[in-house]
Amino acid sequence: MDTHTTAVLLDIDGTLVDSTYHHALAWHRAFTRLDGDRPALWQIHRSIGMGGDKLVAHVADEEVEEQHGDALRDAWRREYVAVRSEVRPLPGAADLVRAVSDGGIRVALASSGDPEFAREAVDLLGVGDLVEVLTTSEDAEGSKPEPDLIGVTLDRLGGVERAVFVGDTPYDVEAARRAGMGCIGLLSGGFAAGELTDAGALLVAEAPADLVGLHWPSYLSRL
Repeated sequence: MDTHTTAVLLDIDGTLVDSTYHHALAWHRAFTRLDGDRPALWQIHRSIGMGGDKLVAHVADEEVEEQHGDALRDAWRREYVAVRSEVRPLPGAADLVRAVSDGGIRVALASSGDPEFAREAVDLLGVGDLVEVLTTSEDAEGSKPEPDLIGVTLDRLGGVERAVFVGDTPYDVEAARRAGMGCIGLLSGGFAAGELTDAGALLVAEAPADLVGLHWPSYLSRL
């Protein structure tokens, strides 16, 4: 198999860095600025993984999105900036990226998150020289579970014939499926193994460290 035509695409938040609950807290604090009913923290957590363009309407409703969506996204960003120094890599995250690259498989990161925070995560992991493509919310019109971001990532890689996605939410699994590839799920984002499996995950592992040494050709989908 020509490894130059193979790729592993990875999500960032909850997959490589332990930031899922920081984002949930930041969104919760943003919502507390609104009058009236506010979504509970557990409801917000279960929406982390889809883009901020979808999250507000998903956890509240379309009226809240229409009236307050942009203000809530601005508030979320300010709240996350206040806690982002607490974010740490997940166990084995950098080792996973190195192992994939050392195996001759191309590495790309595809996150529906903020581009600044995504770049910070890459710096935190120290894997910038191994990541061929990084795409974020600014690179695609539709965020996960839409397949747009994964499609853009594949286009920028170019020449990929077989690939797999690694993520931590059902939204990752669905986006990968809609983009024509399988997804390996991690429990590090807080979703249950059954939820990831029911969404169609090819394999479920606890953390990035558990994927170091994986036989990747067994999980690569032909595009």
